Amino acid sequence: MMRNIEFANPEFLYGLVILIPMIIWYILKEENNYTSIQISTLRAFPVVPKTYKFYLRYVLFGFKIILIAVLIIILARPQTTNNWEDTTTEGIDIVIALDISSSMLARDFRPNRLEASKDVAISFISGRENDRMGLVVFSGESFTQCPLTSNHKVVINLFKDIKQGMIEDGTAIGMGLANAVNRLKDSDAISKVIILLTDGVNNMGAIDPLTSAQLAEKFGIRVYTVGVGKNGMAPYPVQTMFGLQYQDREVKIDEKTLKEIAQLTDGKYFRATNNNKLKQIYVEIDKLEKSKVNIKKYSSKTDEFMPLAYLAIALLISILLLRYTILRNIP
Repeated sequence: MMRNIEFANPEFLYGLVILIPMIIWYILKEENNYTSIQISTLRAFPVVPKTYKFYLRYVLFGFKIILIAVLIIILARPQTTNNWEDTTTEGIDIVIALDISSSMLARDFRPNRLEASKDVAISFISGRENDRMGLVVFSGESFTQCPLTSNHKVVINLFKDIKQGMIEDGTAIGMGLANAVNRLKDSDAISKVIILLTDGVNNMGAIDPLTSAQLAEKFGIRVYTVGVGKNGMAPYPVQTMFGLQYQDREVKIDEKTLKEIAQLTDGKYFRATNNNKLKQIYVEIDKLEKSKVNIKKYSSKTDEFMPLAYLAIALLISILLLRYTILRNIP
């Protein structure tokens, strides 16, 4: 990335003009320091070589000039700045709508469907640096766990806090989808996406899943639906008088409705039957959603006067040492 030098207070640079009369004054002063005596010949006088002290006088003046110049530049506050430039990045708005009903504790995934879904989603979020992410959870009802944000650490931390039992049990797919649509409808992003994960059939909520899908279509939101659960039987959690136990039950996912939601919104339906398949689904969604957006990169500025300050200190010390040691007896 290109970096340029700019000055926060460039008006101070006019102070450098004062160096010109200072140099002229020094030259004239040096010429007047020597008196002339008219004699017929210099043969009687030996040639005296000039010592190093003679030249150090000029070095001392040079250090003073450089010190003044450096101090003026410091007052002008030099800064490095990144060039503003057009660049292409991949950025869209994505809301993940996650089913957290009790059936998501089924152990056909490791350690269960809910935790597997959380882990894979967190990896997906971490890999989408330029996207704004949001999180909606649903069971018998639905609520927003995290609104759209570019702060992925916040989303991931809230993802980790999700637990089954946070809300009334059940599977309100329509409510979850409608809530996610509500979070995206006012977005001005070029691409708006919902990833809906569920392992059951809509059995609660006041909004039908297809009605929510029609809302998503109206607002230009694409919905990727994911049915979570193996084919056949799976160990489901069952509350008994002896506590929570697991019993094999038939996996029932409303694939017909999930496919219709995806088709209506120009999305795609996936079936995740194990952890690896779930990871592959997110990889495929990641490839499908690469919306190119032209943006202006932020131009950060950094003060760069500290090296000059160190140079000024070194020059000042050198001037003092020369003036009060080697050149102390020389006017």
